Amino acid sequence: MTDQHYLYGMKKKLLIDLSSLKNIYSGLGQIALGYGYYFRDHYDNSSPFELTLLLPQNFIGAFGDKVHYLSSSNLLRKHIPLLFPHYDLWHSIHQLSRYHPVGSSTKWILTIHDLNFLYEKKGRSREKRIRKIKWKICRADVVVCISQFTKDEVEQKITHHGKKCRVIYNKVDQLDKTLARQPQFVSEKPFFFSLGVIRAKKNFHVLLDLMKLMPEKHLYIVGNEADDPRNKYAAEIRRRLRKEQIGNVTLHGPVAHQEKIWLYSHCEAFFFPSLLEGFGLPVIEALQFGKPVFSSPETSLREIGGDHVFFWESFDPFAMYEVVERGLTRFRKNAKLSAAAIEYASTFKDNSSFKQYEELYASL
Repeated sequence: MTDQHYLYGMKKKLLIDLSSLKNIYSGLGQIALGYGYYFRDHYDNSSPFELTLLLPQNFIGAFGDKVHYLSSSNLLRKHIPLLFPHYDLWHSIHQLSRYHPVGSSTKWILTIHDLNFLYEKKGRSREKRIRKIKWKICRADVVVCISQFTKDEVEQKITHHGKKCRVIYNKVDQLDKTLARQPQFVSEKPFFFSLGVIRAKKNFHVLLDLMKLMPEKHLYIVGNEADDPRNKYAAEIRRRLRKEQIGNVTLHGPVAHQEKIWLYSHCEAFFFPSLLEGFGLPVIEALQFGKPVFSSPETSLREIGGDHVFFWESFDPFAMYEVVERGLTRFRKNAKLSAAAIEYASTFKDNSSFKQYEELYASL
């Protein structure tokens, strides 16, 4: 199927940028996938919008024949934005996309997930990103943030001219337990699970000293860039595993969707020590399985985890160990905690976030 662009009478033309599907193993890729599935199941000709999805060439046609498609793999379009057709409304589902509406008459909804660059970048690189995000916010007609934490950061550190944001939480799809498939690298030993892109902001290294205190357990840290030879953080974790002979921690690259489900389903607990999160998708995914979740309290994580997550207030390994031991004991003694975690996670699986966006589309 080739790029499609049609007119339907007086229907308004809406483009939703799902270009982050280029990496479906990332959090943004999973969110884009959720958008695609939602419109596959809910969009039809009765809609007041002519809907076009901007996505990689290999996803053209993936979400049914009622929506229209535009390839983000088109090299000319990447470098010459004027080649985009005109749209009445444009939704960027995250702030990192290279694509944006060209014409000033196009209404723009910009969804912001985080401002991690404020902490990760320095000097000119940081200032360049600040200028870029300020321009996007000023150009956008509506700015949406995925958590109250992100909203507060944007309003306090970036926005000017009094522009306000609104909060719409991400939808977190219910993972299908029947799809679970055991990864070949996992042994039968009781294990903990941790997931995320292998970068310093995810703070995985603090788990190494914790696991020294729990030699009877095993920890699997799984995520993108673990096998990238250019990734200095992953290399440092592997160096420590060898040098300090930490034999009960495995660092592994991304796994298939079915394997991720199995790891969530069979782990004794989920660890998430991340320092920078706009939302914290894996926390809610782990709670879907009724698992004890141990997390950093930083950025949005206390907001998203609420009373259903055990938080490490210190990354001292002995303090972390005590939190884990107390949490596991509580879970073993009180089955209601697992049921409450599952019920809480279910509040993120309905389509209310998409419906809120559809109301925004209509209002613009």
